Amino acid sequence: MASHPQVFGAGELPNLHNAVMSLHPAGGGIFSLPDVMLHVSGEHLRRLGAHYVSEVVRLAPTATHVVDKMPSNFFFAGLIHLALPNARIIHAVRDPVDTCMSCFSKLFAAGQYHTYDLAELGRYYRRYEELMEHWRRMLPAGRILDVRYEDLVADLEGQARRIIGHCGLEWHRRCLAFHETERPVRTASATQVRKPLYQSAIGRAQPYERFLQPLFAGLSRGGGFGSPRKAAA
Repeated sequence: MASHPQVFGAGELPNLHNAVMSLHPAGGGIFSLPDVMLHVSGEHLRRLGAHYVSEVVRLAPTATHVVDKMPSNFFFAGLIHLALPNARIIHAVRDPVDTCMSCFSKLFAAGQYHTYDLAELGRYYRRYEELMEHWRRMLPAGRILDVRYEDLVADLEGQARRIIGHCGLEWHRRCLAFHETERPVRTASATQVRKPLYQSAIGRAQPYERFLQPLFAGLSRGGGFGSPRKAAA
């Protein structure tokens, strides 16, 4: 998306998390999400959304669309729907074991403490899936666009057109040459976005499956299963 002439890729912004932390129940009290949402007025939500928009517009005054790809934004899909009604939510999905393996292999600069233990990582991923299923049930149809990584690799243009269309933009051929876009990237994907699309990351975890039993146990809902990858999917 950041290769589109109308789009600015802002990276992983803390703005939404900071905005959520500013929420307090009417009359004060201790912050607690999601319970605090029962006491937040529509006007408060409008101010929160307007403040968030004013901050991201400052990053790219000429762009019509700004991409905030902070991973933890999935916590706040319901709040995004209420406070930012014009926002488009894109949910990137990948094979669970490959996703967790990728997270486990990175030494993150801050946070992401669940990624340093395979069992905890599996449990976290399972809870994340359950929360995303909740958002799909609660939000209007079409609010969230699920994009599978494996489908994107198999059909870049088809999936890219889905994404661009979901955001209400006209298609632009530059979206297929994302690796040529000159922009600063400060996230864990900094090296990948400089390369053309490749398939070698699909099934990345397979050579390491004998070391991943704690992860499989965390991903499993029933505790006992045959093929770990089948049970995790």
